Amino acid sequence: MAVESWEGAAVSRHRGDDLQPALPSPVCIGLSRVVPEIKMFYRRPEQLALTFSMPAVICLLLGSIFTAKLPGTQTSTGAVIAASMLAYGILSTSFVNLGIGIAADRETGALRRLHGTPATASSYFIGKIMLVAVASLAEAVILLLVGVLVFRLHLPTNAFGWFTLTWVFILGIISCSLLGIFVSNLVSNALSAAVITNGPAVGLQFLSGTYVPLMVLPTWMLIVGSIFPVKWMAQGFRSVLLPPQMVVFEPAGQWEHGRTFLVLATWSIVGLLACLSVFRWSDKR
Repeated sequence: MAVESWEGAAVSRHRGDDLQPALPSPVCIGLSRVVPEIKMFYRRPEQLALTFSMPAVICLLLGSIFTAKLPGTQTSTGAVIAASMLAYGILSTSFVNLGIGIAADRETGALRRLHGTPATASSYFIGKIMLVAVASLAEAVILLLVGVLVFRLHLPTNAFGWFTLTWVFILGIISCSLLGIFVSNLVSNALSAAVITNGPAVGLQFLSGTYVPLMVLPTWMLIVGSIFPVKWMAQGFRSVLLPPQMVVFEPAGQWEHGRTFLVLATWSIVGLLACLSVFRWSDKR
């Protein structure tokens, strides 16, 4: 009888283990974090105002300075800058904001507390990237309104144009977000993160043709800028927002969609691997 009771208890425990629900996948956990991430973002009004206003203000200022039309076209230099500004918008919401925000979360212990839940590093990345996608989309709408109403940019008129705009937008968000996550692991606090993100971000705007057109940059700047994703994002956006004949003002004389996809996809893959290898939940080594 004792043996039978022991076997019955073992079977009951086994059945109980089988009935325990499996943990959600990292993708499901990451998607479940989107709403909390958005709520935390919108509870910081000063960050919200700066994120959405700065690219549009810079676009208006630079566009008002560079008013001359490019030779043989009816397109002003300001319009070229306005089309490129979408890349700056993505960089500011992803690389800069995530670099500072994640460092702050680690500094305050929020990441360490999150690590006590079923969340994994990859699910955390998904939540942050989705936050960036929502913020970047809202910012892109503002910039496109400024570009269309002030600088006479033209939205895509065919499926290929919208498709190009979409994949450049998505890959730009992923690559720059992962770059921001990676940089956040190189610093110990939010103040250091602000320094290490804002400085390179400003430099990349000049090297990538968002603050000034590429045709006025020296060759060495073009080479350095082509290493990073911002230049390719800006070029991809120009390819669908500017008239087709504007391609002659690109350094290669063509829009290079294939190379743009390759560079952005490479940065996304390498960035993910790099983030997974260096990501830490706290400053404790």
